[in-house]
Amino acid sequence: MMVSGLLLVALLACLTITVLMSVWRQRTFWKKLPPGPPALPFIGNYLQLNTEQMYNSLMKISECYGPVFTVYLGRWPVVVLCGYEAVKEALLNQAEEFSGRGMQATFSWIFKEYGVSFSSGERAKQLRRFSIATLRDFGMGKRGIQERIQEEAGFLIETLQGTRGDFIDPTFFLSRTVSNVISSIVFGDRFDYEDKEFLSMLSMMLGSFQFTATPTGQLYEMFYYVMKYLPGPQQQAFKELKAMEDFINKKVEQNQRTLDPNSPRNFIDSFLIHMQKEQKNPNTEFNVKNLVMTALGLFIAGTETVSTTLRYGFLLLMKHPDVEAKVHEEIDRVIGKNRQPKFEDHAKMPYTEAVIHEIQRFGDIIPMGFARRVTKDTRFRDFLLPKGIEVFPMLGSVLKDPQFFSSPRDFNPQHFLDEKGQFKKNDASVPFSIGKRYCLGEGLARMELFLFLTAIMQNFRFKSPQSPQDIDVSPKHVGFATIPPTYTMSFLPR
Repeated sequence: MMVSGLLLVALLACLTITVLMSVWRQRTFWKKLPPGPPALPFIGNYLQLNTEQMYNSLMKISECYGPVFTVYLGRWPVVVLCGYEAVKEALLNQAEEFSGRGMQATFSWIFKEYGVSFSSGERAKQLRRFSIATLRDFGMGKRGIQERIQEEAGFLIETLQGTRGDFIDPTFFLSRTVSNVISSIVFGDRFDYEDKEFLSMLSMMLGSFQFTATPTGQLYEMFYYVMKYLPGPQQQAFKELKAMEDFINKKVEQNQRTLDPNSPRNFIDSFLIHMQKEQKNPNTEFNVKNLVMTALGLFIAGTETVSTTLRYGFLLLMKHPDVEAKVHEEIDRVIGKNRQPKFEDHAKMPYTEAVIHEIQRFGDIIPMGFARRVTKDTRFRDFLLPKGIEVFPMLGSVLKDPQFFSSPRDFNPQHFLDEKGQFKKNDASVPFSIGKRYCLGEGLARMELFLFLTAIMQNFRFKSPQSPQDIDVSPKHVGFATIPPTYTMSFLPR
């Protein structure tokens, strides 16, 4: 009994200290930070936030407090930036100050600030510089990678022809194809579409990515320091992420055993060779941990973002058959039916380019952006942001900024066309973010979206089991990621 009483007293003491520290932290920060809704100790603004609609909850708060405000996710304050002007001021005009990487709790559980995607400071600079140069060496933005995408598009078209017009869920058809492009760069080879280990990795990747968009995933973002020890869907996400890390570790070990320093076969080889060159540098960031986490980040980002965008795009085209018909007409006129699409065709296909940009804008795959962290005490507008505070650059609010898009909540390719029907750039089209931490795979993703979409539409027309007016294009989940609804479709030969 005495032991139980002491444990209870200790627990209450810890809880009291936690609450007092939370109150002290909020009062200390509150005078410096942008205004925001009053927060409670420990739970922050949880009561004002709908975890099923986190993005919409934050945008509703911005209606009261303006484009720059503070919200507490659990115990921690986050500065939220809404609209083109606020995001541009931070990520472009004060790029260095906002270049730190904030936490994405689910992925941070495995990355732990290693690798190019989730690191900050000198580590991020070294890894990013190397990654951009190495990806370029392996053909990103050049003819080499175009040929890989075209080859993969051929495999996909052959597979879709094998469905014989049956209604299918396109999810894994697309993820297998898209993943093979980044796999050929990172691992040096593609996977067979029926490879069981590959399919297992894709399933786990999709599961962990989708978890970040669920209500539970958003709840975990606020209370990860407690929930990581509790049972729940987050434990399955951890299991999936760990399995993917083990998969990458195995690939790295295979490369280490067969490495030829004079002939790198892929991204992993190039990193290993650079590790050897940096052995005597005490400040090097080139080690196995950073290699594994960089390769894992490229594998996930290079698969899920493009395949999810295409999946959303097919649904939108079935909802708008008039748009699908115009893309078909432009493909037939510019490319024809007897050769594969080439990336240089996009300059002659303004309508298709506008449709792809509008799919990205409407789909809004990473609506709250990757969280940033302020690298030093920073004056932003009339506020003082202390070093280390997290910042959410709400990319969705830029992609739906009414000052730049006439009908921001509608799917409308005219947003990217001028009065003569030519493609029109739009500064608020930022699906890859902007500034020092923009997506380093942007060039590859743009090429994939164009070549895959045009190759598929050159060969097929789309059919839904529903009539266009009955198709619901509202997302299934919106959190860290936007997840389109699950659906089936038929690929009918043209």
